[in-house]
Amino acid sequence: MSASDANSSAKTQATSGGIGIANLPNQLHKIVTKKGTNLSIMVVGESGTGKTTFINTLLTTELIEPLEDAARRKKQMDKTVDINIHKAELEEKMFNVKLNVVDTPGFGDYVNNNDCWLPVVDFIENQYEQYLRQEQQPVRKGVVDMRVHACLYFIRPNGHTLKPLDVRAMKAIGARVNLIPVIAKADTLSPTALRQFKKRVMDVIDAQSIRIYQPPVESDDEAMTARNKDIISAVPFAIIGSTQEVKTPDGRQVKGRQYPWGVAEVENDQHCDFKKLRSLLIRTHMLDLISTTEEVHYDKYRTTQMKTRKFGEPKPRKVDNKKFREEEEMLRKRFTEKVKLEENRFRQWEQKLIAERDRLNKDLEQEHNLVKQLESEIEAISNVNSPNGKFFRK
Repeated sequence: MSASDANSSAKTQATSGGIGIANLPNQLHKIVTKKGTNLSIMVVGESGTGKTTFINTLLTTELIEPLEDAARRKKQMDKTVDINIHKAELEEKMFNVKLNVVDTPGFGDYVNNNDCWLPVVDFIENQYEQYLRQEQQPVRKGVVDMRVHACLYFIRPNGHTLKPLDVRAMKAIGARVNLIPVIAKADTLSPTALRQFKKRVMDVIDAQSIRIYQPPVESDDEAMTARNKDIISAVPFAIIGSTQEVKTPDGRQVKGRQYPWGVAEVENDQHCDFKKLRSLLIRTHMLDLISTTEEVHYDKYRTTQMKTRKFGEPKPRKVDNKKFREEEEMLRKRFTEKVKLEENRFRQWEQKLIAERDRLNKDLEQEHNLVKQLESEIEAISNVNSPNGKFFRK
């Protein structure tokens, strides 16, 4: 058989029944379904912006227990930003997702919020570092992946624009992770005010060159492309969070908030962007969030570290830490006060010594003068009593 006959035979076989290459997506589907995936979502924002309520609404379960007012006030006295990790396993149609929700209580809750985003940035980079160290091990079975795939930054609905704290924090976080800006408690703004607020926020984001997550738009499916454009047009997402079922005027039971003027529905696109954000995080762009973290943010961190470190060398520990810096400043202040106190005591003691020395010198001078006077008198008396002295007088 010639080569041309073999080629024509292979083409005929591929055309008629194929050799099974087209079955690869089915194999990949089975592997992914069996293995599952990891998804880590971080929520950042001031207390009272509805982060806990949003997560519980998104997952339709109470994953994070809401803090009582007393506990929240007690936390605000600590003046530190904590990192709390809540884990859950979600299963739907035989597909498992190991979900990690990273909460940041204490962020932006104090009078002095300088560098309050550093614990958040450190946590993100530490997860990259841990994954990098695991990749360099000879045996990589059972790798723990806690890399953050999406960070939801909750913006307080003040009706004006982003605060300086929001700008600096979003800049630092957006350079390291997929940042998704979220306007919390959208039901506190009228539709007109919400549209204006969204525009101001996006203007600041563009002016300050803040990097936010941009999902892919174009797709082979026209319906999916239109849906992607609809999702992108909603950024920053204005959301309403509620785990309570309320009754609408037309008799429907929905999740939302009851007001004297009516019901604000969570899953109503005319009321908020909750469904669009949920679609972005879970239904349509979860894989893109994971791949962007792997191919962009983690790869950037890995490249930077590999250029400045030897293989297997641990990352240099940062000495500059906000918590330690505050303690150091407090200790330095206390030490300075003690030094000043001791210096004052030393000066007082020195002044007393100088005064005592002057008094003793004065007394010594008086005694010395008295001795001289007595010596003069003795000399005078001796001159009077001597014979030469008597002859001279006669």
